[in-house]
Amino acid sequence: MNRVVVARPTLSGRVGLVAAAVVVLGETVWLVAALPGAAVVSDLGAVAVAAWAAVACVGASRRHPLALRRFWRLLAVTMALAAIGRVLWTVQRLDGHQLPHTPLIGGVFTAGILTGTAALLCSMAAPCSLVGQARTLLDGVIVGLALIPIGWVVVFHDVAAADLADPLRTLGLLYPMFDLMQLTILVAVAGPSRPRWRPLTVIGASLAIRATADTAYVSLIAHGSYTPGHPIDVCWPLSYLLIGAATTCPPPAGGDGGDETAESPLPPWWRVALPYLPVGGAIVAVVLARRPTGQTPHLIFLGIMALLGVLALRQGLAANENLRLVARLRRLAYSDQLTGLPNRLTFNRRLRRALRDDAPVAVLLLDLDGFKQVNDRFGHPTGDRLLASIAERMRDATGADGMIARLGGDEFAVLVHGDRPVPPERLAERLLTALEPLPGEEDLGLNPSASIGIAEYGPQHTSHTDLLRDADIAMYAAKAAGKSAYRTCTSALRESAVTRAELIADLRRAVDEGQLHLEYQPIVDLATGAVRSAEALVRWRHPRLGVLAPERFLPLAEETGLILPVDRWVIHEACRAAAAWRKRDPQVTVAVNIAAAHLRRPDLIATVTAATGGAGLPARALTLELTESALIEGSDVVLDRLRQLRELGIQIAIDDFGTGYSSLSYLHRIPATELKVDRSFVSRLGTEDARAYATVDMVNRLAAAFDLAVVAEGVETDAQHAAVTAIGCVHGQGFRYGRPVALPELLTTLTPVDVAR
Repeated sequence: MNRVVVARPTLSGRVGLVAAAVVVLGETVWLVAALPGAAVVSDLGAVAVAAWAAVACVGASRRHPLALRRFWRLLAVTMALAAIGRVLWTVQRLDGHQLPHTPLIGGVFTAGILTGTAALLCSMAAPCSLVGQARTLLDGVIVGLALIPIGWVVVFHDVAAADLADPLRTLGLLYPMFDLMQLTILVAVAGPSRPRWRPLTVIGASLAIRATADTAYVSLIAHGSYTPGHPIDVCWPLSYLLIGAATTCPPPAGGDGGDETAESPLPPWWRVALPYLPVGGAIVAVVLARRPTGQTPHLIFLGIMALLGVLALRQGLAANENLRLVARLRRLAYSDQLTGLPNRLTFNRRLRRALRDDAPVAVLLLDLDGFKQVNDRFGHPTGDRLLASIAERMRDATGADGMIARLGGDEFAVLVHGDRPVPPERLAERLLTALEPLPGEEDLGLNPSASIGIAEYGPQHTSHTDLLRDADIAMYAAKAAGKSAYRTCTSALRESAVTRAELIADLRRAVDEGQLHLEYQPIVDLATGAVRSAEALVRWRHPRLGVLAPERFLPLAEETGLILPVDRWVIHEACRAAAAWRKRDPQVTVAVNIAAAHLRRPDLIATVTAATGGAGLPARALTLELTESALIEGSDVVLDRLRQLRELGIQIAIDDFGTGYSSLSYLHRIPATELKVDRSFVSRLGTEDARAYATVDMVNRLAAAFDLAVVAEGVETDAQHAAVTAIGCVHGQGFRYGRPVALPELLTTLTPVDVAR
């Protein structure tokens, strides 16, 4: 891997800077004191400092990253041209020309202005696009041209028209114009950049000094009061000195000038108005510069014409940029940035338009199954790449038979409109086939399927939202059917969804209105028959539907997040009940089921400690029952939370053991104290099913190896009781020992149960 080594300025570079500063300081003293030979000292000082600055810029180009080398090389050429121009100026002045404003010298200085401007447009803060660079250049030209009439009024306001016959006097205004143009470009490129690059600040000071010097020089020339060796001459070598000093600034952090993908900051208001502010002053100056004859000087007239032309070009460029921006905003507004598919807004607009036509309309709503696990396991960048790949597959599968859009997240939709050569069901089958894992994806776990809901527009629909609602209903039915499937919305599904929505709405009020209650099923000691624990089971006394079993409403509670307040209520209520039991039997404990969602919440510890502390129940008297799937999906944070509960004394039971992802590895990690053998294994005991007996026996031996207690669930017959006892299970739970009952009835069972009957 190639690596760019960025070095600091060398010792010789710092010595050169000090030497150049001494030259400028000596020249300043010489010129201010008006010592003999001031003109020669002025010329030689400027040549020496400009040449040193050129060498310093070459050295900076070698030290800085590749992206900045062109900038420093162009500045080196600029300083070299300045040195050459001053040499030619000195030679011709010593040859007898008082002020040698020759075309050759003017051409050299102009070439230096062009290379300096190009350097600014190559700096790390300059726009990257040609359009942005052209806009910045035009902004500088506008400001520079606006200076011509302003400078005319300021510089020549008291000079007779006869004194301006020499064109060099009037054309001298072009030098300050070029200076101000470059300064404007520098402000334009450096203004929005964050953080600011220090060399641009130093170079800006250099340009400001040079603009001041050129303006003062032109004014002195116009009034005939300039002589070589004037103190103003020190400003030019001072500006070259600052260019050389800029080379000692450190390179940008990161070595490349920043992240090109980062969003550019919005420019301040003054940056937008910068090229237009001097135009008003130019208009006023044109009026003031009119001669008594009513004529406008030729230079001002030409400058104004050029200014109007550049303004028109700048506005045309701005109009073109606005059109491009509008087109980009439309793409952002109506398409999904990740997949390139139409987004929800576009889909809804097309759907509403389709419903206005007298033609069949159908909607397929797709939701990826298990996509959250991909994000959790592999990270969001991998998930984004998978989404883009899936979108491409579904686009190919849909073809011209529909319009596919990404509604958001892992949800997609297909609009089928007009004459349909392919039925929606056939299109759904093609989409499911397209989502089958490619070679290698199945091994990596990157193979989410999709559940698809289909809804066709009919008389029962009053708007596009009704159609989308029905597609959503059918999609959830497909998920309930086992995922990787499709369903078409029917009146029965619609009625079921309405009932489900009403039940969810009622469930939101159930906790607050005291509609929930607990029943307790005894857990017995198989050796003695003593009831030492009970599992708290929640029931819902629905005001209209009667008592609802947990399987009727707990899945809805888990889907909607309502399981959290339900779980909190159950934990507090069960702890209060257990505290009451322990007044009769101090050894009694209570077991409570908690959902996987509660494991992921940081307030689980606070909920449990508040419940036990508020009821006066010892922590060891509470057992939290967790399913295998909830524990397997747990992160390290969840495992750490379980360890904290164990440190407090809370017991941890693995419920329905054997039905999930039973493995030795997770038994090592989870701080469990108890295994509950699933009723599906226990129900086959007492029959000729030898495998069921072997399975329960294996679980019991495994628990003993991990020092875990075992509870056999679902014991209903004497044969099953005899089997789990013979295997050696410590505790049993099931209808044989007692059905779930309310608290008063449970208190009567807190005596040994006859396990021999």
